[in-house]
Parts: sequence; structure tokens; C-alpha cells
Amino acid sequence: MSRVYQLAPSILSADFNRLGEQIQRVEKAECRWLHIDIMDGDFVPSISFGMPVLKSLRKVTNMTFDVHMMVKDPERYVEEFQSCGADMITVHAEACRDLAETVKKIHETGADAGVAVNPDTPLSAVTDVMDQVEMILIMSVYPGFGGQKYIPESTERIRTLRRMLDEKGLEHVHIQVDGGINRETIDEVLAAGANIIVAGSAVFGSNIEQNVRELQEKISSYSKKAE
Repeated sequence: MSRVYQLAPSILSADFNRLGEQIQRVEKAECRWLHIDIMDGDFVPSISFGMPVLKSLRKVTNMTFDVHMMVKDPERYVEEFQSCGADMITVHAEACRDLAETVKKIHETGADAGVAVNPDTPLSAVTDVMDQVEMILIMSVYPGFGGQKYIPESTERIRTLRRMLDEKGLEHVHIQVDGGINRETIDEVLAAGANIIVAGSAVFGSNIEQNVRELQEKISSYSKKAE
């Protein structure tokens, strides 16, 4: 089974005054996924946006909504986020009282499930649900703010996770990486085994179309190797 590679632009770095327009631009540039960070001001210090924004954005694009819930006790909200348009709902292992039950609840809504781990959280935190999720997200910065620098130790964590998944026959499980990804760091994470690449500032920082094209070219080269 060939691995799917995708660039997932993170709207946390978009111009909120032109959000709909910029989303349409990345979609026209042939991005298929859109990464949407939900922050509650509790699990992480920042507050971003919630259900009304998600519901509004669903009207302007058919992209896969990759909803990253940086929220304490996220099981309280998964049903509503799915009803507002979420296709993939990713929760943090550190934020769930019962991770397996939360994953089950996500699936019951009809959405795909992902689980995220912070840079200092051991990968053992997700071992028990590896065979129950569609994606595992390796945070390569500490969550809560955009524009941070990539944590170099993340590369070995990605490599280790890919090996763990392959050994369990779970090659189909996506590895997503989020934080500090740009033209300088993307090759490193792709080579380590990540296949869903979140990029915020590197996409929305200046010329969106050119940025997407340059990142997609790098991703495409790994996609061809995996075929």
C-alpha cells in the first residue's frame, strides 16, 4: 500500500482578515488538507477559534478539515466539531482522561481520529491506541504559538515512531509533524518518515502560491519514492 503524502497549511498563520480568500488560494494551489488549530486557553496558553469559524469555513472549501484540538478534555466537543465540518479530529494524549474512549467517541461521530504528543511526551503514551487511529501527530514545537523553531530531537522521534508502526503492520497510519516546518526542515522530517506535513508561516508568510509550490515539490519527490 503506497503512503499518501500531503501538505496541510495551518490557518493559524493566515491573515484572519482575508481568511476565506487565503484558504481558496491554497486549495487552488492543489492543497488537499487544511490544518485548523483549536486552542482553549487552558491546555495551551493561547485561544484561537471554535465551532462557528469552522462551520463558516466549511462553506468556502471542500478541503479535508484536519482539526487539531489543543483542548483539555476534548471528548466534550468532538461531536460538535464533526458536525461543523471536521474530517480528522486529533486530540492530545496529555489532555484526555481516557485516550482510547476519546478515540472511540471520535469514530462514532464519523470522523477519522488522530492523537498528538508534545515534544517531551514519550511515544509510549500512544502505544495502546496505535491500531485504533488513522494518524499520530508529532509536535516538533511546544504547542500554543505559531512561528516557533523546529526542535531537532523531533526527527529521531518521527523515525522511531515510523519503525514502531511498521513493525506492528500499521504502515497505513499517517505520521503528521507540526511545528517549525519550512523549506530548510521539510526534507529532514520526510526522510524520517512523516507523510502529513503541517506548515503555517512557510505557506502564509508571503507568496502563498510560490510557497505551496516549493513545499509540494519536496513532498512530491518523497511520494514518488514511496510508490
